[in-house]
Amino acid sequence: MPLPQSHPALVVRSVRIPDPGDLVSLIPADAEAPVCWLREGDGFVGWGTATAIQTEGTSRFADAEQWWRGVVEDAVVRSQVDLPGAGLIAVGSFAFAAASEAGGVLHVPSIVVGRQHDVAWVTTVSTAAGLSGAPELGASECPDAPRISEVGDGALSGSQWTAAVGAAVERIQSGGLDKVVMARDVVVRSETAIDPRYLLRNLSDAYPNTWTYSVDGLIGATPEMLLRRQKGLVTSRVLAGTIRRTGDDEHDLALAASLARSSKDLEEHEYAVRSVADALSPHCSSMNVPESPFVLHLPNVMHLATDVAGVLHEDVSSLSLAASLHPSAAVCGTPTLAARDLIAELEQMDRGRYAGPVGWLDAAGDGEWGIALRCGELETPSQMRLFAGCGIVAGSEPESELTESDAKLVPMRQALGCGA
Repeated sequence: MPLPQSHPALVVRSVRIPDPGDLVSLIPADAEAPVCWLREGDGFVGWGTATAIQTEGTSRFADAEQWWRGVVEDAVVRSQVDLPGAGLIAVGSFAFAAASEAGGVLHVPSIVVGRQHDVAWVTTVSTAAGLSGAPELGASECPDAPRISEVGDGALSGSQWTAAVGAAVERIQSGGLDKVVMARDVVVRSETAIDPRYLLRNLSDAYPNTWTYSVDGLIGATPEMLLRRQKGLVTSRVLAGTIRRTGDDEHDLALAASLARSSKDLEEHEYAVRSVADALSPHCSSMNVPESPFVLHLPNVMHLATDVAGVLHEDVSSLSLAASLHPSAAVCGTPTLAARDLIAELEQMDRGRYAGPVGWLDAAGDGEWGIALRCGELETPSQMRLFAGCGIVAGSEPESELTESDAKLVPMRQALGCGA
């Protein structure tokens, strides 16, 4: 059913509540349009649709921004809580490519339950004609695990994708571009419906220091914060350069040291940091861009990481900033246009909303937008398409990139219960 493009006048109430415990467990079994944005147990979950918009094409961000301004202007908001995620918010995700049929979604949940800094709240959103009270909150029964019947190739088999990576390396070595990010997909089929709550619980438990998200059937746990805007400050965490962990702490420390010295990975990382800094600088009066990355340790992989920060000199929303940053070199390549064309030529698939911005914003324009990585998209209630991508530079080895992509598929495969 198409989502409405206009919007009703909304009445929004946020009230403090006692700590409700595990937020994912509060999502009802029959919840319509469940949403989630959690890290280290804090953030919010929500369900229901107060209003929403679907956008498409090159204007997918701008159209969503314009619609959101109208929603904010016409809303009546009463909030007892002055914390990120309280009051009127919208969650969203946007396609990587303008030509993708996935387009963009911006969605205002009817009910949001959040927690930050030991303060918990519930937000109800309704129309003036249909005012609703605060819901009764309680833990729902544990969702059933899906019965996975098949894990198969997506657009390309492993060997075909390796060959595509080899072609990308040749193009880079010939001087056509500096870097390109090549993604692949895997299709998982189940004999039973795949319950989003089951995935969210597994992802938030196994990867607590990533951002576990759910928006319009796109579910994952991203380690990469595209940007956070809060009270005039903007920050971005850039990840590029990856090595798989072994489970042996001593060996992993040695691998982390080798990652920090790897010329191939440092080159890939430099392109990604530069693209983010260049995109943010027109909006900032001052910026801090560290000269060297640090190594971010996750349960399955380690990344080279850099945190970029800036002071905004103009009133630009987090969604508009996300649009200006997308696509960064971390998910596309350098130069952007050449990389984007090569992706369209070699990947042979529609990424959908994989590698696009996913997150939320509030009435003031503050918010958090991650990059939709380590994720899957529910194509039917019992079928999910998983994605992983790798940054390719002149020194990349195709077989090693296939191994890296397998490592990046681990979070979603484990969350589904279909192994590593």
